[in-house]
Amino acid sequence: MIHNIKEQGGAVIVALEGDVDLQSSPDARKALLECVGRKMPVVVDLSGVGYIDSSGVASLVESLQSARKIGSKLVLAAVSEGALRVLQLARLDKVFTICNSVEAGLEKVK
Repeated sequence: MIHNIKEQGGAVIVALEGDVDLQSSPDARKALLECVGRKMPVVVDLSGVGYIDSSGVASLVESLQSARKIGSKLVLAAVSEGALRVLQLARLDKVFTICNSVEAGLEKVK
């Protein structure tokens, strides 16, 4: 898994690429929590994620909870078909704000 982080429009965009599984989810978790710690809204770009398992989903949930605790926002954007299927199975598509694109995600967190 690769992650790229950039700031744009007053938010942090975290783009995850590859598989987010037991091996890579600690890196994803660390990156996401560091971005939430900046106390800026976070848009997580999942367009490049081919596979995500329960440990990856747990990293996303923990990041969302951390953002909410500090009064910030975290949205998922451009979620790949495989990742969306996992989120839907866990009914987390009802918990997360999911946007069709990173641009829509940036608009949502403003």
